Amino acid sequence: MDCYPSIFNDVIGPVMRGPSSSHCAAAVRIGRLARDLMDGRIERVRMEFDAGGSLAHTHASQGSDMGLFGGLLGWDAQDERLLDSAAALERAGIRIELRIGEYHDAHPNTYRLTLSNAGETHRMIALSTGGGMVDVVEIDGTPLSIKGDYVETLVAVDAVDMGMHETLKHSVTAEEILLHTGKDQTLIEIRSGKALPESVREQLASRKGVAWMRTLAPVLPVLSRRAMQVPFVTAAQMLDWNRDRRLDLAGLAAAYESARGGIPEGEVEGRMQAIVYILRQSIAQGIAGTRFADRILGAQSAGFKAAMAKGALLEAGMLNAMILYVTALMEVKSAMGVIVAAPTAGSCGGLPGAVIAAADALGRPETALTRAMLAAGMIGVFISAHSTFAAEVCGCLAECGSGSGMAAAALVTLAGGSARQAADAASMAIQNVLGMICDPVANRVEVPCLGRNVLAASNALACANMALAGYDAVIPLDETIETMDRVGKSLPMELRCTTLGGLSITPTSKAIEKKLSSHST
Repeated sequence: MDCYPSIFNDVIGPVMRGPSSSHCAAAVRIGRLARDLMDGRIERVRMEFDAGGSLAHTHASQGSDMGLFGGLLGWDAQDERLLDSAAALERAGIRIELRIGEYHDAHPNTYRLTLSNAGETHRMIALSTGGGMVDVVEIDGTPLSIKGDYVETLVAVDAVDMGMHETLKHSVTAEEILLHTGKDQTLIEIRSGKALPESVREQLASRKGVAWMRTLAPVLPVLSRRAMQVPFVTAAQMLDWNRDRRLDLAGLAAAYESARGGIPEGEVEGRMQAIVYILRQSIAQGIAGTRFADRILGAQSAGFKAAMAKGALLEAGMLNAMILYVTALMEVKSAMGVIVAAPTAGSCGGLPGAVIAAADALGRPETALTRAMLAAGMIGVFISAHSTFAAEVCGCLAECGSGSGMAAAALVTLAGGSARQAADAASMAIQNVLGMICDPVANRVEVPCLGRNVLAASNALACANMALAGYDAVIPLDETIETMDRVGKSLPMELRCTTLGGLSITPTSKAIEKKLSSHST
């Protein structure tokens, strides 16, 4: 494995606005990398999406256009101006052209961008790989891989210059220096933790044969390093490593992320504490009530809270509090408020809603809640390393299914359970939702997403209690994740966030979509 997942890159995050992390947050990051490739000077952009992929059908309604335009302007994924990004792009004098074609892209979330100004043109192919993560796989016809976890200096030369490559290895402080040979050029990629000194940049730019040079700033919060080492990357390895240490899952997560990010364990907990603070603000905002015209569902969580207070609901104890928090988070997402993709925006309610509600019901301190969220992140690392969070690849199983498994492990940790019990709870929770499809109604990430986030929390609570009581998960977590990946990829394309099957194609869904489209024009 060339790059190990980070809890704060791949699993819990990004902090964002918008309905979908695969679409909006990832598009922001792709746009920012594209902006840097053009050194901020963009006049025209051609976007091309494969007719057989997800983006051809969802790029407008699920935030890809909005996010990409914001990124091209240099904004981040939580910028309050994102809703106005199309108009802002026009005001900036950047013209957009959209093409849908038969490109036969292997990945359903493939962005083909041609960017130009009066002096130059560059082409970029980038993937949204799930949960806001991206991978630039080609620049100007030259294959490479840029995930946004380094400061990337690209030097384009008109021929293979091995002398320059060797000189750089000895004169530049960098994590890696890679050589990529394309049809028309060679790209030297310098990966580092900070920008190269200006003197080095000037020396490179003046060298004979250099066509252009650009620095692409990182878009991920945790950077990578050369020859990274982590203590484990599967649940089995983790449990074996922990045999004599006897840490709980939160302690194991802190040890993992400390090694992965090169940061102290105390800083790992501090980062998660900051995320918990954002989540609490979002829950409060949702319960207070949200307003947004372009959505299917209005604010409903406040009504649920009122019904709880009046005793109008069936007694469900902690579960009712979870439903309240989960739905509040989902409503903030649908109103373009600030949320945390955990592990995705479409599944942003299930995990944090369940864990924060449980912590409040049990009277646990914020430190215990923070550690429970870290425990969830550890399960997410295993999923990210061996499967995906992209519904376009594995259906809603990858989103709400993953979130449910992560929440189950977090709840076990919150209750004082062991790492093995947490892993068993995660396995049982994912087993219960194998085959969950992704079929958004009216091309919006609201229905059935709201109910499936509630299902994720309910399933997590049940499985956490079963694991704490000693129920046998039978299938180990690693094998369940492998099965999840295989089952998800075997779902028909129509049931993987393309809006071509399931509830998406019901008469009611089509009628709602038509109504919303007429209001937005």
